[in-house]
Amino acid sequence: MNQNAQYAATLLRLALGVMFIAHGLLKAVVFGMPGAVGFFESVGFPGALAYVVTIAEIGGGVLLLAGIAVRAVALSLIPILAGAMYVHFGFGWVFSNENGGWEYPAFLIVASVVSALLGPGRFALSLPLAKRPQATNAEPA
Repeated sequence: MNQNAQYAATLLRLALGVMFIAHGLLKAVVFGMPGAVGFFESVGFPGALAYVVTIAEIGGGVLLLAGIAVRAVALSLIPILAGAMYVHFGFGWVFSNENGGWEYPAFLIVASVVSALLGPGRFALSLPLAKRPQATNAEPA
């Protein structure tokens, strides 16, 4: 990947990380977990899912910022975005509509897929999930 693409991947990864952290903190700090639980229940999701989503958003956002397991994290957060899109679908396309629309979560799904395809970019603490065998120059006997 060329240098510009590496920096583009980094910028996308950092933007997604900040966005996920902000949305997780919105649930935890602004609405409070009882408010988030109530909202999830009001739209037909189990209330306990609010805790799972909040932890996933904050934790996933931190991992994205650090550049750890970027591909797996970006893909694993897509179901949360699909749930958000589902909740906002009935309010139309534009997210500035009352109660929000579905285009912002849809865009974030695409951005997450692109981030997963591009990988971490520069300045990442990329940790391999498995150690790769080292190639040797020795010929078999």
